[in-house]
Amino acid sequence: MPLPLSLATLRDDCSAALIEFIGTTFFLLLGFGGIQAAASSPSSNVEHVLYIALAMGLSLTVTAWLFYRVTGGLFNPNVSLALLLVGVISPVRCVLYCVAQLAGGVAAAALVLALTPGPLSANTFLQAGVNKAQGVFIEAFITSGLVLAVLMLAAEKHQATPFAPIGIGLTLFTGHLFAVYYTGAATNTARSFGPAAVTGFPDSDQWIYWLGPFIGSLLGAGFYTILKHYRYWQINPGQDVTNPEKSPEDPVRRVQSAVSGSRSRNDAAV
Repeated sequence: MPLPLSLATLRDDCSAALIEFIGTTFFLLLGFGGIQAAASSPSSNVEHVLYIALAMGLSLTVTAWLFYRVTGGLFNPNVSLALLLVGVISPVRCVLYCVAQLAGGVAAAALVLALTPGPLSANTFLQAGVNKAQGVFIEAFITSGLVLAVLMLAAEKHQATPFAPIGIGLTLFTGHLFAVYYTGAATNTARSFGPAAVTGFPDSDQWIYWLGPFIGSLLGAGFYTILKHYRYWQINPGQDVTNPEKSPEDPVRRVQSAVSGSRSRNDAAV
Protein backbone atom coordinates (compact mmCIF):
# COMPACT_ATOMS: atom_id res chain seq x y z
CA MET A 1 0.00 0.00 0.00
CA PRO A 2 1.60 3.33 -1.01
CA LEU A 3 2.31 5.90 1.67
CA PRO A 4 0.04 8.93 1.91
CA LEU A 5 1.39 11.85 -0.07
CA SER A 6 2.14 13.82 3.10
CA LEU A 7 4.35 11.00 4.45
CA ALA A 8 5.99 10.32 1.10
CA THR A 9 7.18 13.93 0.90
CA LEU A 10 8.08 14.26 4.58
CA ARG A 11 11.78 13.70 3.94
CA ASP A 12 11.91 16.45 1.32
CA ASP A 13 9.86 18.71 3.58
CA CYS A 14 12.29 18.18 6.47
CA SER A 15 15.29 18.77 4.20
CA ALA A 16 13.72 21.94 2.85
CA ALA A 17 12.98 23.15 6.40
CA LEU A 18 16.60 22.50 7.46
CA ILE A 19 17.96 24.42 4.49
CA GLU A 20 15.49 27.24 5.19
CA PHE A 21 16.86 27.39 8.73
CA ILE A 22 20.42 27.69 7.44
CA GLY A 23 19.43 30.23 4.78
CA THR A 24 17.43 32.33 7.24
CA THR A 25 20.30 32.27 9.71
CA PHE A 26 22.76 33.43 7.06
CA PHE A 27 20.39 36.08 5.71
CA LEU A 28 19.80 37.58 9.13
CA LEU A 29 23.46 37.22 10.11
CA LEU A 30 24.35 39.54 7.22
CA GLY A 31 21.39 41.82 7.81
CA PHE A 32 21.83 42.13 11.56
CA GLY A 33 25.57 42.50 11.08
CA GLY A 34 25.02 45.46 8.78
CA ILE A 35 22.64 47.03 11.29
CA GLN A 36 25.15 46.47 14.08
CA ALA A 37 27.94 48.02 12.03
CA ALA A 38 25.81 51.06 11.20
CA ALA A 39 24.84 51.46 14.85
CA SER A 40 28.43 51.10 16.04
CA SER A 41 29.92 53.49 13.49
CA PRO A 42 29.89 57.22 14.07
CA SER A 43 27.21 58.74 11.85
CA SER A 44 29.84 60.15 9.51
CA ASN A 45 31.25 56.64 8.94
CA VAL A 46 28.03 55.02 7.71
CA GLU A 47 28.31 56.64 4.28
CA HIS A 48 31.98 55.64 4.25
CA VAL A 49 31.06 51.99 4.87
CA LEU A 50 28.36 52.11 2.20
CA TYR A 51 30.77 53.64 -0.33
CA ILE A 52 33.34 50.89 0.30
CA ALA A 53 30.67 48.18 0.02
CA LEU A 54 29.39 49.63 -3.25
CA ALA A 55 32.89 50.00 -4.66
CA MET A 56 33.82 46.39 -3.94
CA GLY A 57 30.46 44.89 -4.88
CA LEU A 58 30.12 46.76 -8.17
CA SER A 59 33.78 46.17 -9.01
CA LEU A 60 33.35 42.42 -8.67
CA THR A 61 30.08 42.49 -10.63
CA VAL A 62 31.69 44.27 -13.56
CA THR A 63 34.96 42.37 -13.68
CA ALA A 64 33.35 38.97 -13.10
CA TRP A 65 30.91 39.66 -15.93
CA LEU A 66 33.78 40.62 -18.21
CA PHE A 67 35.97 37.62 -17.44
CA TYR A 68 33.79 34.73 -16.30
CA ARG A 69 33.44 33.29 -19.81
CA VAL A 70 37.24 33.32 -20.15
CA THR A 71 38.70 32.16 -16.83
CA GLY A 72 35.63 31.93 -14.61
CA GLY A 73 36.30 35.41 -13.19
CA LEU A 74 37.33 34.13 -9.75
CA PHE A 75 39.87 36.78 -8.62
CA ASN A 76 40.01 35.12 -5.21
CA PRO A 77 42.24 32.28 -3.91
CA ASN A 78 39.49 31.19 -1.55
CA VAL A 79 37.02 30.75 -4.39
CA SER A 80 39.70 28.89 -6.34
CA LEU A 81 40.22 26.55 -3.38
CA ALA A 82 36.49 25.89 -3.12
CA LEU A 83 36.28 25.06 -6.83
CA LEU A 84 39.21 22.67 -6.40
CA LEU A 85 37.48 20.98 -3.47
CA VAL A 86 34.31 20.33 -5.43
CA GLY A 87 36.18 19.20 -8.54
CA VAL A 88 35.52 22.14 -10.86
CA ILE A 89 39.20 22.98 -11.47
CA SER A 90 42.35 20.89 -11.33
CA PRO A 91 45.04 21.19 -8.62
CA VAL A 92 47.49 22.69 -11.14
CA ARG A 93 45.04 25.35 -12.26
CA CYS A 94 44.13 26.09 -8.64
CA VAL A 95 47.77 26.69 -7.70
CA LEU A 96 48.38 28.85 -10.76
CA TYR A 97 45.18 30.81 -10.13
CA CYS A 98 46.10 31.42 -6.47
CA VAL A 99 49.57 32.69 -7.39
CA ALA A 100 48.09 34.93 -10.10
CA GLN A 101 45.41 36.26 -7.76
CA LEU A 102 47.86 37.08 -4.97
CA ALA A 103 50.14 38.77 -7.51
CA GLY A 104 47.14 40.69 -8.86
CA GLY A 105 46.36 41.94 -5.37
CA VAL A 106 49.91 43.27 -5.03
CA ALA A 107 49.84 44.85 -8.50
CA ALA A 108 46.49 46.55 -7.88
CA ALA A 109 47.64 47.98 -4.54
CA ALA A 110 50.89 49.22 -6.07
CA LEU A 111 49.04 50.90 -8.94
CA VAL A 112 46.63 52.66 -6.60
CA LEU A 113 49.53 53.82 -4.41
CA ALA A 114 51.33 55.16 -7.49
CA LEU A 115 48.29 56.82 -9.07
CA THR A 116 46.73 58.50 -6.05
CA PRO A 117 48.08 60.97 -3.48
CA GLY A 118 48.52 60.12 0.17
CA PRO A 119 49.12 56.79 1.91
CA LEU A 120 47.37 53.62 0.74
CA SER A 121 44.04 53.22 2.56
CA ALA A 122 43.17 49.68 1.48
CA ASN A 123 44.77 47.73 4.33
CA THR A 124 42.49 45.47 6.36
CA PHE A 125 42.67 45.45 10.15
CA LEU A 126 40.48 44.68 13.12
CA GLN A 127 38.45 47.50 14.58
CA ALA A 128 39.18 48.33 18.21
CA GLY A 129 37.19 45.98 20.42
CA VAL A 130 37.05 43.16 17.87
CA ASN A 131 39.10 40.20 19.09
CA LYS A 132 41.03 37.85 16.85
CA ALA A 133 38.53 34.98 17.10
CA GLN A 134 35.69 37.31 16.12
CA GLY A 135 37.74 38.56 13.20
CA VAL A 136 38.48 35.04 11.97
CA PHE A 137 34.86 33.93 12.04
CA ILE A 138 33.43 37.13 10.58
CA GLU A 139 35.78 36.63 7.64
CA ALA A 140 34.90 32.93 7.51
CA PHE A 141 31.16 33.55 7.32
CA ILE A 142 31.22 36.28 4.71
CA THR A 143 33.69 34.26 2.60
CA SER A 144 31.50 31.17 2.83
CA GLY A 145 28.59 33.21 1.49
CA LEU A 146 30.63 34.42 -1.45
CA VAL A 147 31.89 30.89 -2.17
CA LEU A 148 28.36 29.49 -2.06
CA ALA A 149 27.16 32.23 -4.40
CA VAL A 150 29.85 31.31 -6.94
CA LEU A 151 29.08 27.59 -6.67
CA MET A 152 25.29 27.88 -6.82
CA LEU A 153 25.04 30.70 -9.37
CA ALA A 154 28.03 30.11 -11.66
CA ALA A 155 29.31 26.55 -11.21
CA GLU A 156 25.78 25.13 -11.24
CA LYS A 157 24.37 25.56 -14.74
CA HIS A 158 20.81 26.87 -14.98
CA GLN A 159 18.79 29.53 -16.77
CA ALA A 160 20.14 32.33 -14.59
CA THR A 161 23.82 31.37 -14.96
CA PRO A 162 24.56 34.21 -17.45
CA PHE A 163 23.50 36.64 -14.72
CA ALA A 164 25.61 35.01 -12.01
CA PRO A 165 28.00 38.01 -11.73
CA ILE A 166 25.10 40.15 -10.47
CA GLY A 167 24.27 37.76 -7.65
CA ILE A 168 27.93 37.25 -6.79
CA GLY A 169 28.60 40.99 -6.72
CA LEU A 170 25.55 41.58 -4.53
CA THR A 171 26.77 38.85 -2.17
CA LEU A 172 30.10 40.63 -1.78
CA PHE A 173 28.29 43.95 -1.31
CA THR A 174 26.10 42.54 1.46
CA GLY A 175 29.06 40.93 3.22
CA HIS A 176 30.84 44.26 3.17
CA LEU A 177 27.88 46.04 4.73
CA PHE A 178 28.28 43.68 7.67
CA ALA A 179 32.03 43.35 7.98
CA VAL A 180 33.76 46.51 6.70
CA TYR A 181 33.51 48.23 10.04
CA TYR A 182 34.76 45.24 12.01
CA THR A 183 37.44 43.56 9.89
CA GLY A 184 37.67 45.50 6.64
CA ALA A 185 35.72 42.68 4.95
CA ALA A 186 38.56 41.06 3.04
CA THR A 187 36.52 38.01 1.95
CA ASN A 188 39.56 37.32 -0.15
CA THR A 189 43.14 36.68 0.93
CA ALA A 190 44.49 38.41 -2.20
CA ARG A 191 42.50 41.54 -1.35
CA SER A 192 44.14 41.71 2.09
CA PHE A 193 47.60 40.48 1.09
CA GLY A 194 48.13 42.96 -1.76
CA PRO A 195 47.92 46.21 0.24
CA ALA A 196 49.77 44.63 3.17
CA ALA A 197 52.66 43.56 0.94
CA VAL A 198 52.92 46.97 -0.70
CA THR A 199 52.92 48.82 2.64
CA GLY A 200 55.32 46.44 4.42
CA PHE A 201 52.78 44.45 6.46
CA PRO A 202 52.02 47.17 9.02
CA ASP A 203 49.55 45.02 10.96
CA SER A 204 50.45 41.83 12.83
CA ASP A 205 47.02 40.29 12.24
CA GLN A 206 47.50 39.45 8.56
CA TRP A 207 47.11 35.76 9.41
CA ILE A 208 43.45 36.40 10.22
CA TYR A 209 42.84 37.19 6.55
CA TRP A 210 44.36 33.85 5.56
CA LEU A 211 42.74 31.65 8.19
CA GLY A 212 39.24 33.20 8.16
CA PRO A 213 38.69 33.03 4.38
CA PHE A 214 40.26 29.56 4.32
CA ILE A 215 37.66 28.35 6.80
CA GLY A 216 35.03 30.11 4.71
CA SER A 217 36.16 28.15 1.64
CA LEU A 218 35.71 24.89 3.53
CA LEU A 219 32.30 25.91 4.89
CA GLY A 220 30.96 27.07 1.52
CA ALA A 221 32.29 24.07 -0.39
CA GLY A 222 31.08 21.69 2.32
CA PHE A 223 27.56 23.06 2.34
CA TYR A 224 27.41 22.97 -1.46
CA THR A 225 28.60 19.34 -1.39
CA ILE A 226 25.80 18.41 1.00
CA LEU A 227 23.20 20.16 -1.16
CA LYS A 228 24.52 18.44 -4.26
CA HIS A 229 24.73 15.00 -2.65
CA TYR A 230 21.12 15.15 -1.48
CA ARG A 231 19.91 16.47 -4.86
CA TYR A 232 18.75 19.88 -3.73
CA TRP A 233 16.81 20.40 -6.99
CA GLN A 234 14.33 17.69 -5.94
CA ILE A 235 13.39 19.44 -2.71
CA ASN A 236 11.63 22.36 -4.39
CA PRO A 237 11.47 21.52 -8.11
CA GLY A 238 10.55 23.86 -10.90
CA GLN A 239 12.31 26.99 -9.64
CA ASP A 240 14.05 27.54 -12.99
CA VAL A 241 10.97 26.82 -15.08
CA THR A 242 9.60 29.74 -17.11
CA ASN A 243 6.48 27.98 -18.42
CA PRO A 244 3.45 29.85 -16.99
CA GLU A 245 1.52 26.57 -16.96
CA LYS A 246 3.78 25.51 -14.07
CA SER A 247 2.53 28.40 -11.94
CA PRO A 248 0.23 27.65 -9.01
CA GLU A 249 -3.37 27.05 -10.01
CA ASP A 250 -6.13 29.55 -9.35
CA PRO A 251 -6.72 29.38 -5.55
CA VAL A 252 -10.46 29.95 -6.00
CA ARG A 253 -10.77 27.07 -8.48
CA ARG A 254 -8.71 24.87 -6.19
CA VAL A 255 -11.13 25.50 -3.33
CA GLN A 256 -14.11 24.94 -5.63
CA SER A 257 -12.61 21.65 -6.82
CA ALA A 258 -12.05 20.54 -3.24
CA VAL A 259 -15.64 21.41 -2.29
CA SER A 260 -17.03 19.64 -5.38
CA GLY A 261 -14.95 16.57 -4.63
CA SER A 262 -16.17 16.50 -1.05
CA ARG A 263 -19.81 16.73 -2.17
CA SER A 264 -19.28 13.95 -4.67
CA ARG A 265 -17.85 11.65 -1.99
CA ASN A 266 -20.74 12.45 0.36
CA ASP A 267 -23.28 11.72 -2.39
CA ALA A 268 -21.58 8.42 -3.17
CA ALA A 269 -21.62 7.46 0.51
CA VAL A 270 -25.36 8.12 0.67
